[in-house]
Amino acid sequence: MKVLFAGPSLSGSGWTAPRPDAALDCRGPAGQGDIARAVVDGATAIGLIDGRYEDIAAVWHKEILFAIEQGVQVFGAASMGALRAAECADFGMIGVGAVFERYRRGELTDDAAVAQLHAPAELDHMPLTEALVNVEATLDHFSKLRAISAEEAERLDGSARALFFKDRTYARILAHAGLDAGARGAALKLLIKSCRIDVKRQDAMLLLDYMRHLEARRLGTPPDWRLEQTATWMMTLQRAQGQAQAATGNNRAGNGAAGNGNTPIQEQSPPVRSTAEPGKLEPDKPAQEPAHAERSDTTVTP
Repeated sequence: MKVLFAGPSLSGSGWTAPRPDAALDCRGPAGQGDIARAVVDGATAIGLIDGRYEDIAAVWHKEILFAIEQGVQVFGAASMGALRAAECADFGMIGVGAVFERYRRGELTDDAAVAQLHAPAELDHMPLTEALVNVEATLDHFSKLRAISAEEAERLDGSARALFFKDRTYARILAHAGLDAGARGAALKLLIKSCRIDVKRQDAMLLLDYMRHLEARRLGTPPDWRLEQTATWMMTLQRAQGQAQAATGNNRAGNGAAGNGNTPIQEQSPPVRSTAEPGKLEPDKPAQEPAHAERSDTTVTP
């Protein structure tokens, strides 16, 4: 079973909700505990694209390390996935796409660069604001086309950065830059409508295409580190196991099935703290989440 967590980055693609005929189990934006639950459910590969963080706690680094320790292939791209992949690359999480590369190289450091508001699942997580990484890619594209002047590019870039991510739309960017009026304003609005760049979506599609063709199997346990079994982590894991058992019970009650066929998690190794663990990760504590995760109401998602 391959699990994909995606929301606004793939809105309109048909890959943000369960598809009975699909090779992927699509579960929407991920929150804290969702990666652990996918592992307990028997996932062989997990693709993290969008993640929630404001209305609930964001995806925890430790559950990603747990998945990797269990042999699950974990990929990240576009948004929360790109951020977590850059942070967990030393442990085997695989990043995909331009946004991940920018975080990995240190060109991007602000979680809010990928954050945006979006509609709930009932409206397919439709984006309501624009992520800064998309604005940057769009302005760079326009500059290369010589569709905007260097002065306009500077004003628009400054305007986008000055706006809180919950307020960042192209209409507000143009207005804040003083470039929304007259014939030039109309021309810029048309240019944005027809030629804007959505680098988050491009990266998300790359990961989606890769996962669709990925062999559904788990790998071996990492040879050089083991996950420490702290009390907080064990509570999170037990919660995920309880949810999985409850779901299995409901399925049995509904259709009389003998089981759900999921792969059991491997036996845990003795707790050993990893010497390779980067100092910026605090695996014993759930992360205090950045403004970069996907929110699922008028929700926020990185």
